Amino acid sequence: MTAGLHTNMLAEEHASSEDTLHGKFLVFKVGNEDFGIEIRHVTEIVGIQKINEVPDLPGYMKGVINLRGKVIPVMDIRSRFGMPEREYDERTCIIVVQVEGETSGLIIDQVKEVTEIADDKIEPPPARTVQPGQYVKGIGKVSDEVKILLDVQRLFYA
Repeated sequence: MTAGLHTNMLAEEHASSEDTLHGKFLVFKVGNEDFGIEIRHVTEIVGIQKINEVPDLPGYMKGVINLRGKVIPVMDIRSRFGMPEREYDERTCIIVVQVEGETSGLIIDQVKEVTEIADDKIEPPPARTVQPGQYVKGIGKVSDEVKILLDVQRLFYA
């Protein structure tokens, strides 16, 4: 799917009430893993674009973009997770999120889908795999696959 189609899907999702967004996640790929964030945080998905570097930012914060006249800081999820960098390509996207009233962007390898994961299909992350306070919120089970569910707030503020 293209970023435009994803944006339309997200606009339809946001047109619904908050209750209908519960349990819905935007699933995306980084490396070989599927990650998910709650759809209620997502405002839109845009293709990769020129990123302006800003001095003295942490290495995972790549800089800022100008999105329709609004300056938005962007984080590279690969860098945040300590994964090796890779060239951006036609599938690389920026997921624009709203966290605590602030708009930011997450650079990811590929958007996959919007999926629903029931509360009883989400388990806490195994204690040995995640440090306390890290950004993994839980592990979602979808059919025979798992999705690593992220806490968007902790990605930026932990």
